[in-house]
Amino acid sequence: MKGDMLVRLWNIPEDTGERALAAQGISIKRALSANRDAVVRYVSETFGGGWGGECSAALSQTPTACYLAVSGRKIIGFACFNATAPDFFGPTGVSPEFRGRGVGKTLFLKCLHTMREMGYVYTVIGDTDEASPFYEKTAGAIPIPDSYPGVYKNLISK
Repeated sequence: MKGDMLVRLWNIPEDTGERALAAQGISIKRALSANRDAVVRYVSETFGGGWGGECSAALSQTPTACYLAVSGRKIIGFACFNATAPDFFGPTGVSPEFRGRGVGKTLFLKCLHTMREMGYVYTVIGDTDEASPFYEKTAGAIPIPDSYPGVYKNLISK
């Protein structure tokens, strides 16, 4: 599905999965602005595109609007919110060697929980494309009709 999806934040799973990740030696931490360069470098080098810029915007907020998955002291995944637009989730990504372990799901749910605590009732996931089945299964996200290209229509490069 090309386009945005909507999540009802009052209806998300309560268990973010952090304990299960901790058993694998993976922790979820709110990014510190002091780590901006390392985080943006990781995101840009691992995922390319304009995600580094969006991540930088999330790291410019206080507190930051970015969570990291960390194994030891190494960043293995990230998730941002309120980066592209207020009330938007994303971008997000997990290093290829750590996919399939629940890292992406936990990062996603951690962001949704934080957004709900901030008072949001809904959140928009921008341009979900091939990830839409994941968002539907994990948080009950539903497609927003006629939402492509949405906020991204003014994107200069991808």
